[in-house]
Amino acid sequence: MVDSINYVRHSLAILIVCFFSFFVNNSFLPADLMESRNLATAQEMVTQGNYLTPTLNGELRLEKPPLPTWIAATIDHVAPDNLAMQRYAAGVAATLLVFFLYLLVVELTKNQNLALISALVLATCYNVVMMGRTATWDIYCHAFMLGGLYYLIKALDRRGPQWGLFLLSGLFMGLSFLSKGPVSFFALMLPFLIAYFFIYRPMLKGKMYPIIGMVLVTLAVSLWWPAYIYFFHGDWGMHVANKESSSWINHNVRPWYYYWQFPAEAGIWALFWVTSLIWPYWKLRFSDLKIKRIYLFSVMWTIIALVLLSLIPEKKTRYLLPLLIPGALNIGTCLFYFATSRVLQAKEKLIYRINASVILLILCALPVGLYIFFVQKGDLSMWLFVVISILSLTLAVTLFYYSFRAEKRFMISFFCIVGVMILVEGLCFIPASKLFINSDRHSIREVRTVAKAQNLPFYYIDSEELRIELVYESNQIIRPLNVKNDSVVLSKLPFVLVSGSAPDSILRHLPVTVEPVDVYDNNWQKRSSKRFNAALVRYVSIIKGK
Repeated sequence: MVDSINYVRHSLAILIVCFFSFFVNNSFLPADLMESRNLATAQEMVTQGNYLTPTLNGELRLEKPPLPTWIAATIDHVAPDNLAMQRYAAGVAATLLVFFLYLLVVELTKNQNLALISALVLATCYNVVMMGRTATWDIYCHAFMLGGLYYLIKALDRRGPQWGLFLLSGLFMGLSFLSKGPVSFFALMLPFLIAYFFIYRPMLKGKMYPIIGMVLVTLAVSLWWPAYIYFFHGDWGMHVANKESSSWINHNVRPWYYYWQFPAEAGIWALFWVTSLIWPYWKLRFSDLKIKRIYLFSVMWTIIALVLLSLIPEKKTRYLLPLLIPGALNIGTCLFYFATSRVLQAKEKLIYRINASVILLILCALPVGLYIFFVQKGDLSMWLFVVISILSLTLAVTLFYYSFRAEKRFMISFFCIVGVMILVEGLCFIPASKLFINSDRHSIREVRTVAKAQNLPFYYIDSEELRIELVYESNQIIRPLNVKNDSVVLSKLPFVLVSGSAPDSILRHLPVTVEPVDVYDNNWQKRSSKRFNAALVRYVSIIKGK
């Protein structure tokens, strides 16, 4: 039975956890390469007005549909140059993802407590947290797709044609395509539908016309922009389509077993996820038919999604994001069993305690690690260290008591685990930034305030690498320049040159004046890091005729 009061309580709990997971301390890291590509494209939408034909550094960027870029451009209109706000938009999409999982589980089981547990697990999974904190587009397509699947299941579960729900489902699926093309259709929708039809076997009688309507809405919302590109930029659109399909086969190729470490993407829930996938054991534990069916459904959904993702030659760990949705349901179902079972067998207690022990070790090690790496170096104030240590040890004692002494109160220990993530995101990210951030970082963003560089074209030496981070941070289109061609160089005067070395020696044979602006280091990682990139260290100079 669905309780409206519980809806309010659970919604509040989800909002609180999502607030810490996706919004608190989300801007201590500068934009990475992927964010820079996305946000530079949004900046150019605003400055160049090219909303239907996005560009990146002045060149067409049609690899990804534009819906998230439109969102980013809208934010740039309202709050220009605000990275935190851009990431908040991704956080809103991640929060929608969590709520749609909650609603989906309620729809399938009518059990709000199971839905709450699963939703909170999803909101605190490592990969979901990171994708909800960065201005990348994966979170949008999967949030919209899960919304489409929720309305689809709701339409199938109810009697009558349910035209409104089917059309709403089609709208959300279309928005998913407009966010990142067919990615979520393959990685989320396909495994979901295979598992759903196998486990639940829904009746489609009287619903075929609404389903056709849903498909038509999906196609209309999905394909109008690709159709526009085909008619107005057909050659470039075909080039991009071939490039993208080729990337799936030839780019970042990994062996089929590359995703064997997938539980690590759940972060603090990794060991729980491994134990929750022991199908032969858990399928016998559930007496409630609805809980048993959703467990079998979630495991099948997980396995099919993992197999499909493994078949694609191109593999990246962020592609595992849609796998965490059924994963959260796997974990949530087993945690619900621990919380509601009247009598737990000794081996079941052992399973839970092993999982809880790993988190206990993390909580106990946290104050020690903070003291060694931060307090002793003066990077963390003593008062903040004391607060974090007290909270950490309080959570550890509570988790130990309700996991090892008072086993019938497993929900309290569950909220302790969620509290660990809130502690890390709310307080521990503050000192963590000092561990990774390059204190000598001197961003090219400052060139925006250099009055004499305004309204001048920007160029870089075409034989050097141009990092897109520089394009985003400077908010400039930086075009290539052949400095070996004297007539070309002279024809561009005056201009701003971005170069890997001082331009005096490069242009000394030309009748030009070199006016240095500064040397900028856009590396956010320290020089001692293996990820420090010399291509992000650049001289900026104004080149004028004599």
